[in-house]
Amino acid sequence: MGFTVDRFDHIVINCVDIEATAAWYEKVLGMRVQTFGPKGRTALCFGNQKINLRPIGARRVDPDWETARTEAAGSEDLCFVTHASPREVRDHLVACGIEITNGPVTKSGALGDMISHYCRDLDGNLVEIAVYPDQA
Repeated sequence: MGFTVDRFDHIVINCVDIEATAAWYEKVLGMRVQTFGPKGRTALCFGNQKINLRPIGARRVDPDWETARTEAAGSEDLCFVTHASPREVRDHLVACGIEITNGPVTKSGALGDMISHYCRDLDGNLVEIAVYPDQA
């Protein structure tokens, strides 16, 4: 192989309502909402990462919008890492009125065991919020 990949630059989440989805991630996960590009697209920023939000049907509206072969809201499984304690994660989700579908549970992440809570965003994407015990 001629090269290896270093990191993700960004991911894209298909959603039904960009404004509502952006507000959910801003409130629940503390992400910053950013407008970018000449067409005013929306992204969620956190740390050195970015998630672009794309409305279902974007390809029909703008042929320059590259999309995966299948556009579907609610088809993502996302895992986010925080330095908060598992208790703080739980308390915050409850305070936001978010249903915790599972957790706290021990899962295996990229850096080893982590404590996770699961919930779903407005489109039904599975959102895992994980804490590495030695980093909490």
